Amino acid sequence: MNKSARFLSIAAVAAFASFGAMADEADASQFATKFDTNRTRAEVAAEAATVAQTRSIEPAGSRVTTYQSSADRSAVRAQAADAVRTGQIPSGERG
Repeated sequence: MNKSARFLSIAAVAAFASFGAMADEADASQFATKFDTNRTRAEVAAEAATVAQTRSIEPAGSRVTTYQSSADRSAVRAQAADAVRTGQIPSGERG
């Protein structure tokens, strides 16, 4: 009885596992997108050429603007020291 129960359980598992294998074709045709278009190949090529000409190779938002300061370094340091002295800028550790 032990052999027949083992055989039946293996057969049941094999039959259950084979149902998933028959779900669809191996080429995943259920995911294929169907396109119905009336544009010609020349129209698509012309559009692609226009996009390539107007495209920028620089990623959006990556341009860094430069700023030319007219302030003197020593004047900026003096203003910072004055701000620390008057308490406008915190300095040191606070705890």
